[in-house]
Amino acid sequence: MSAHRCASGCRCPAHLSRRGFLAALSASAASAAGAVLVGGCTEAKRGAPAAAAAPAVRRIRQHGPASECAAALRVCFVRRKGPYGMWWPGAVFDGEAALARYTASVTSAAKELNLRLDLRPVPLYSADEADAWVAEAVAAKPDGLMVVLLDRQQHAWPTANKAIDTGLPTVVVSPLGTSFTTNTDAPSRKPNSYIVSSDDFAPVRYGMKMIQAWARLRATRCLVIRGTQPAESRMAHLGIALRTLPAPVFLDEYQKTPEDAEVRALADDLMRGARRVAGPTRQDVLNGIRSYVVARRLLEREEADAITMDCLGALGQSKVSLPCIAWSTMNDDGVPAACEADLGAVAAHALVQYLFDRPGFQQDPVADTSRGAVIGAHCSCPTRLEGFAAGAEPYDLVPHHGLRDATARPLWRLGRRVTMVDVLPGNAKTPTKVIVAAGEVLENIDVPPAGGCVVSVAVRFDGQPDVLSFPGFHQVFFYGDYKREVVQFCRLVGLEVQTA
Repeated sequence: MSAHRCASGCRCPAHLSRRGFLAALSASAASAAGAVLVGGCTEAKRGAPAAAAAPAVRRIRQHGPASECAAALRVCFVRRKGPYGMWWPGAVFDGEAALARYTASVTSAAKELNLRLDLRPVPLYSADEADAWVAEAVAAKPDGLMVVLLDRQQHAWPTANKAIDTGLPTVVVSPLGTSFTTNTDAPSRKPNSYIVSSDDFAPVRYGMKMIQAWARLRATRCLVIRGTQPAESRMAHLGIALRTLPAPVFLDEYQKTPEDAEVRALADDLMRGARRVAGPTRQDVLNGIRSYVVARRLLEREEADAITMDCLGALGQSKVSLPCIAWSTMNDDGVPAACEADLGAVAAHALVQYLFDRPGFQQDPVADTSRGAVIGAHCSCPTRLEGFAAGAEPYDLVPHHGLRDATARPLWRLGRRVTMVDVLPGNAKTPTKVIVAAGEVLENIDVPPAGGCVVSVAVRFDGQPDVLSFPGFHQVFFYGDYKREVVQFCRLVGLEVQTA
């Protein structure tokens, strides 16, 4: 079992299983004795001293409104009062048992997902009761509604349709036997709806998670580091608050950040974890980690949840390290960090992290016409591609494609299914659009001999799209086949979606 890696890369006891903790103790003892092997490659530990007692390392985390967000979800059950008789779901269906089962499952999932649950324990037995519940829900303005149908007759589906028509994101749960396709067809085409016709609770839980993710997205405060003037604004439709800080703020903080024991520990752990180090010196890695500490301080001070920076514009002409390592580490630990002050990429990172508990890779798309693939190329990529609680994929430490600084180059698993998401922010006249596609990893392109960014991942997308005109830019690649789930999220929250 792989150990959980903190943002620092450390394998601390607080995040290890018992087996992982014992393994860490053994590794620590071996390191103290000087028996250190890093992926079998001695080059990887060049300049890194033998492990000693680790200094305290503060894990980076969100500090803004999204960090405390608990979406409000109102839940009701709907059925006739009395025995079911001959009409579906029929006398064979135990409505009381279903009520108890769904009450327990929904309550448990709400606790796990940090939802504020307002669950009506007694079913809505009449159309009048249903109308009153819908009116109360509209007045309360929760983040979402859930209607659990324990019946197919009378006011059951009309209640579901009235809930959807409020415009609030609405999850409709229809256990098998409580609907025909004639019931589900029309409401499934409405915006702000997600219909589960199944006895499996997993998609119900995902519906609840979508409501929580949407609330977190709208609560997110992002630092935008660029230009010379501070500003406050908000992304249309998505609600993400944007707090712009002038680029000199980052530079000033960087100059004030010492190369202390924590910075050295973070850098050395990153180097020890690498499969190999090819090019960067320990000082290059130390410089990159200082950017991580600066970003952490700014997030704390500004009470923010995410960050993006005009990296080349702010730092390209200076000797300050580009934040490739910092952004990689932050995304590994669940803090959305986007390159080049790209606000759509901020939203895409947050969407992926909040929905699927894993980081994504923001990249520049390059057509590979010989194989019908799209190569995602950039110089900042997270390593915990399987999820925040997973170990890192094998990675190398290499220079940025400008032959400066240092960055991590993880090796994507060949054949692994991946999803692509790109968020195109809208405005008062143009809707926000989400582009989504799914495919599989073909190759990790070596740079050099190829040119361009050092993390270059070739993906062949389903449906053989024209790669020369593949839609979007700075799309986010991430592990897993979640195209359908992204489409469901967009429909539930009212975002325009385009499948590629």
